[in-house]
Amino acid sequence: MTTAIGGRGTRAFAAFTALMVAIFIGLGVWQLARRAEKHALIAALEARITAAPVPLPPSAEWPALNAANDEFRRVTFTATYLKLPDAMVYSAGSAVREDVSGPGTWAFLPARLASGETVVIDTGFIANTMQERSVEDRAAAKLITGEPITLAGYLRFPESAGLLTPADNRDKRLWFTRDHLAMAKALGWGEVAPFYIDLETPVPDNGIPKPGPLTPHLRDEHMQYAITWFSLAAALVIAFAVWARGRRAQRP
Repeated sequence: MTTAIGGRGTRAFAAFTALMVAIFIGLGVWQLARRAEKHALIAALEARITAAPVPLPPSAEWPALNAANDEFRRVTFTATYLKLPDAMVYSAGSAVREDVSGPGTWAFLPARLASGETVVIDTGFIANTMQERSVEDRAAAKLITGEPITLAGYLRFPESAGLLTPADNRDKRLWFTRDHLAMAKALGWGEVAPFYIDLETPVPDNGIPKPGPLTPHLRDEHMQYAITWFSLAAALVIAFAVWARGRRAQRP
C-alpha cells in the first residue's frame, strides 16, 4: 500500500515538474520571439527618424495611419496656430529627447492646415514646475501670430493613462498623458487629426518652448528574460532529479 501511494506521489510530482518545465521553456521561447520583434521595431524606428521629412499625408489617408506603422515618421507641412487655449503635459524628463532632463511641461497647441483640418502640435518642452503656468502661458502666446508657418516634426499617437497616472487638472489645463484627443474635447479645439505632431523645427528665438529631434531608445532585455526562464526550467529538472534519486535511495 505504502509503495503504491509513494509511486502515485512520484508520478504526480513528475507530471507537475514536466508541466512547469514546459511553461518555463514556452516563456523563454516567447521572449526570444519578442526580442526578434523588438529588433525589427528598433530598426523601423531608426529608419523613420533618420529619413528626410515627407509631406503630411492628406486627411483622406489619416484613418489608415497607426502607431505600429507610422509612429515617429517625419513630416513637414504649413499651418497656423489657432487662438485657442493651450494644454500642458507634465513630465519628469523624456525618453525620446536627449536634450531634455528634469521636470517641466510639453506645450500642446492646435494648428489649422490650409485645407481646413486641425492638427495638434506638441510645440516643445518648457522647464518649469507643474504648479506654475505663467511661463507656459507667455510661451504659448508668442507662438500664436495668426500667420502660417512651415513646421517639421514627427507623427505621434495618443497615450492611455495608467492606473497610477494622476488625474488631469482641467482648471490649470494640465495633463499627465499625451492624449491630445482628450485635450481637444475638454478645451473646445473641435475635431482634430487622430495623431499629433512632436515638433522638430522651427525653434523659437528664445528657445521656449524647446522643440527638437527625437531619439527614441527602446529597452531590449528579452534575451535576459529568456535566459532566466530557461535557467528556471533547467533548475527544476535538476531539482526533480535530485529528489527522485533521494526517493530511490530511501526505498528498502
